[in-house]
Amino acid sequence: MPLKIIAADITSLGLDAIVNAANPSLLGGGGVDGAIHRAAGPALLEACRALPESASGVRCPAGEARITPGFGLPARHVIHTVGPVWHGGTAGEARLLACCYRNALRLLREHRLHTIAFPAISCGVYGYPAAQAAGVAIATLRDELAGNEAIEVTLCCFSGDMHAIFQDALDAVGPSRSPTT
Repeated sequence: MPLKIIAADITSLGLDAIVNAANPSLLGGGGVDGAIHRAAGPALLEACRALPESASGVRCPAGEARITPGFGLPARHVIHTVGPVWHGGTAGEARLLACCYRNALRLLREHRLHTIAFPAISCGVYGYPAAQAAGVAIATLRDELAGNEAIEVTLCCFSGDMHAIFQDALDAVGPSRSPTT
């Protein structure tokens, strides 16, 4: 499976697309969202402002994804997705998180792109427990990538601790077993 986990700054990756764990406004914020906006430059903010709102102040509801150029980033595109806020795991968080990964890959395929890096979606201020988020990410990506060697996915963790959590989730699935959701 074309899936690897690295510890790096996602804004430094020269891929077809990087994923922004954004807020629904898509107008920047903290964490990876702020880092991507700073690295891409003001043109990214303008491109996001140009995206239509689906509700007041919402350009991308949780679980959905939008694509923009990468502007000042080494990546050609930014795929913005909004992960779920953790509410204890009983409010459909796993389903919404899986949708983030699926919809980002859908946009990648629609735009005929082949390389993508994801951050640890919802694991920052949205409070999703990292080990549970890693399990959802790995299972969803393995399902989506089954038999598709044309797409290369990188899970880009900003810290060594997060890298270890995601690597443990990948190791738990093993190379030949099918993931369970």
